[in-house]
Amino acid sequence: ACWKTYVGRPETDQPRLAAMTQLGNGLSAVGRHEDALSAREAELSMKRRVGAPEHQVLIAQGNLACTYDDLGRVAEVLSLRQEVYSGTLKLHGEEHYDTLREAYNYASSLMILSRFEEAKSLMRKTVPKARGVLGEAHEITLGMMQNYAMALYMDDGATLDDLR
Repeated sequence: ACWKTYVGRPETDQPRLAAMTQLGNGLSAVGRHEDALSAREAELSMKRRVGAPEHQVLIAQGNLACTYDDLGRVAEVLSLRQEVYSGTLKLHGEEHYDTLREAYNYASSLMILSRFEEAKSLMRKTVPKARGVLGEAHEITLGMMQNYAMALYMDDGATLDDLR
């Protein structure tokens, strides 16, 4: 019902853009991931077409990455996570909550693909930032430390220098 209310509005209309986001969220929530994928792709395409602010495009890309993850499309997840992390880093800098969250998401995708060296490198740079900005006990900081520990554990090439 929500979508039908806004579909006739111009593409630049904020409520229409928000309705597209909610449509994707709702479809994902009920397990209709293929339908959610169509909604997410349309949302991202429309945001790019209308020149939406960069942070809105990055959010749409992150939502699309979640949907790819729901569908088991790990290569697409990794590509988008890297793009979202890089864009967020450029937009907000190293010590912003959004950048740290996206670093965690990107590292998690690297871990799924057993790309431990890249995950370790990213975590070596971002864990200290997360500790300073978010604190030791924040869920993102803890998740980053867990990713780093798992990368060390799983990587046969890990050395004692990696612990320092």
